[in-house]
Amino acid sequence: MEWKRAKKYMEKLITNFLKMLEQKNLSNYTIISYQNDLVDFNQFLKCELIAIQETDYKVIRSYLAYLYSKNYAKRTIARHISCLRSFYKYLMKEKIISKNPMKLISNPKLDQKLPKFLYRNELEKLLSIPDETTPLGMRDTVLLEMMYSTGVRVSELVTIKIQDVYFHERKIKVYGKGNKERIVLYGSKLEKLLETYLQEKRIQLLKNKSNDYLLLNHLGNPLTTSGVRTILNKVIQKGALKFHISPHVLRHTFATHMLNEGADLKSVQELLGHENLSTTQIYTHVSNEHLRQVYLHSHPRANKGVKNN
Repeated sequence: MEWKRAKKYMEKLITNFLKMLEQKNLSNYTIISYQNDLVDFNQFLKCELIAIQETDYKVIRSYLAYLYSKNYAKRTIARHISCLRSFYKYLMKEKIISKNPMKLISNPKLDQKLPKFLYRNELEKLLSIPDETTPLGMRDTVLLEMMYSTGVRVSELVTIKIQDVYFHERKIKVYGKGNKERIVLYGSKLEKLLETYLQEKRIQLLKNKSNDYLLLNHLGNPLTTSGVRTILNKVIQKGALKFHISPHVLRHTFATHMLNEGADLKSVQELLGHENLSTTQIYTHVSNEHLRQVYLHSHPRANKGVKNN
């Protein structure tokens, strides 16, 4: 009976914590991930017969060892640690615990993985697939072009309203992580697509409904992040493309192409909405690799015949 009460108490704490995250306007994806991680943690505590107030550094280390034993990827474990760090910070604030065991826990050293991006020919092929003569096809083209032209996150894309677009200045107001506002820019290509979409196709998608969101689904309702991923998968299938992409690949492509064309790192950081410059710096590695490949394939003395590692 005692452990049933402890379990319900922990479940209540988790629920309240998740509500707090919702108030901070964190993405649904993050909240669901944290919820799943805390359910796993709660199950671990139950099996070990440990109440949340009794957890200390050793308990956390045992939990992390348990995660490693399940062969979780380092990034997954890093997310669990990030979740617990936020959760214990919340518990401290609510005076549920008096000491924070997460202060002694560090993140695992991640293997640096260069972000995937599209080359120009791949991008043009992708953008040519939707049928712009149909309402959904034009919407898909606008969606793809907007992600590439502005570098917005998919969570930012689906919350854009018509009043957020400053058409005369070709800029868009978006709300990033933590509801932080920033301005992104777009060019003449997207300008023409938006004009056609708003004057002709969006009205057909609305189906006599009324809402302010820019991008709509087939029912005339605002798109969701999962809806955008579904659209991308359908476009890939329709075009029989040999490469797979996610919304974030288009964001990576935006950043990589900007740097390849001479944009400075600080400007790209601002456009992407990265809080730290170090987050943006990974794209310089991508650009350097691009330059390396150009050199190896172009310079007479680049040892073209030698297999590159």
